[in-house]
Amino acid sequence: MSPRYLVDTHILLWVLNADSRLSDHHRDIFLAGKDVTVSAISVAEIAIKKSLRKVTLTGDIVEILRSNGIPILGVNELHAARLEHLPLHHRDPFDRLLIAQAQIEGLTMVTAGRHFSAYDVALV
Repeated sequence: MSPRYLVDTHILLWVLNADSRLSDHHRDIFLAGKDVTVSAISVAEIAIKKSLRKVTLTGDIVEILRSNGIPILGVNELHAARLEHLPLHHRDPFDRLLIAQAQIEGLTMVTAGRHFSAYDVALV
C-alpha cells in the first residue's frame, strides 16, 4: 500500500505560489498524483495569515483546493485529544494539530520543518 500524505501549511503555500524553496521531491509528490490531503488546520492557518497580510495567495483557499481535487481533512475529537500526549518539542498549535492528525490517521507528513522529526510521525 502506498503512503498517504498530509501536507504541512508552508509546503502547500510553496506549491500554490510556485515558490523556489519547494524541493523537487516535495513537488513530485503533488505532480505524480499521490494520495495527498490538506488539513482544515492548514486552511485555518492560511485564512488567518491572509487576513493579517502575512501570506500572499490569490483566491479562496478552499476553492483552490477543491478545484485542484485536493481533499480537506477535518479535525475531530481524536485529533484534538491526541494533543495531550504529544511532547512539547514545539509550541506552534497548528503544527501540533497537524502532527496529531498524521499520527491518528496514519499519514506521512510532507514538510520541510525540522522540528517535526522530534515527533513519532512519518516524514518526507
